[in-house]
Amino acid sequence: MDSSAAALLEAGDGRAKEPRHLGRRTAHNLSSSSLRKKSDTSLVRKVPCAALRAFLSTLQEVLLGTRLFVLFPAVALAVLARYMQFGQVWLFVLSLIGLIPLAERLSFLTEQIAFYTGPTVGGLLNATFGNVTEVIIALFALSKGKITVVKCSLLGSVLSNLLLVLGTSLFFGGIANLGTEQLYDKKQADVSTGLLILGLLCQSMPLMLRYAVSAGEHSVSYGDAGLVLSRASSIVMILAYSAYLYFQLKTHRQLFEPQEVEDDGDDLVSEDEAVLGFSSAMIWLAVMTVMTALLSEYVVSTIEAASASWELSVSFISIILIPIVGNAAEHAGAVIFAFKNKLDITLGVSLGSATQISMFVVC
Repeated sequence: MDSSAAALLEAGDGRAKEPRHLGRRTAHNLSSSSLRKKSDTSLVRKVPCAALRAFLSTLQEVLLGTRLFVLFPAVALAVLARYMQFGQVWLFVLSLIGLIPLAERLSFLTEQIAFYTGPTVGGLLNATFGNVTEVIIALFALSKGKITVVKCSLLGSVLSNLLLVLGTSLFFGGIANLGTEQLYDKKQADVSTGLLILGLLCQSMPLMLRYAVSAGEHSVSYGDAGLVLSRASSIVMILAYSAYLYFQLKTHRQLFEPQEVEDDGDDLVSEDEAVLGFSSAMIWLAVMTVMTALLSEYVVSTIEAASASWELSVSFISIILIPIVGNAAEHAGAVIFAFKNKLDITLGVSLGSATQISMFVVC
């Protein structure tokens, strides 16, 4: 057995699928990887029991393979606060903090699975889990009838990506690279911008119809026309987003190849091969998703208490705090790559997330 096979056995699942070379890493993966670090496995190798050594190796990669590992105690503290009745405000704060490393680890695990499934399925996984925190929060808020939280959190996610993340990245990236021409792929930006404009038109049409039929002296009943138009717009948006995924992952994959990232000589991880087995990655992806759903439910159930305690409106918390925390790891990575003059990655993160929210999640 060669060294790579032995490494896979210790990573969790040597008899599972053989890993393939990952032909491309998405901008979201690269952005989150800026916060990853190499794990010191010297102590794990000294464990005599092979099964325990494999488990500890996997645990170390998942929990300690990120610079955000210091925030993981917030996950346990949030669960403890829920059952020990520490107070709803504490529960809200701890849940928000705990969501930060969980979102980054979800990106890491989808990338690990992509090594075994190939770039197309891996890209679909990344598209599904790229904004899973916002999706889960919106679903819980919708199930509890908190429509304001749903609308404001999704709107805030789009605005934070287009204004805060992109604006901050371009501003500080420009300062850090004064005198240097900052290049990016115009075609990739055009595709995302066109979809954002289409999403804006589709979401605006029911509102324009409502004002059109109720304005003036010849106003007519709004009736079910707005609902029918809204459903038709949703179908158009889903079809357009599906075509975009086919365009991105199949027919014009080369247009979305992120820029190569040089190794800066630090302890950042340059992942050209899987560090987890396929079964291990799937199990940990399920665990992290469940934990994300649990903390998201805590956030939704305590947002009114936090609003009353801080004297901030629910709309403000939903538009500003929740979207920033939900993708804090990717946002930080986008700014870091802007400093490194890698605007393709920065635009891929900000425009890609905004496109997914406006064209898919909103539907």
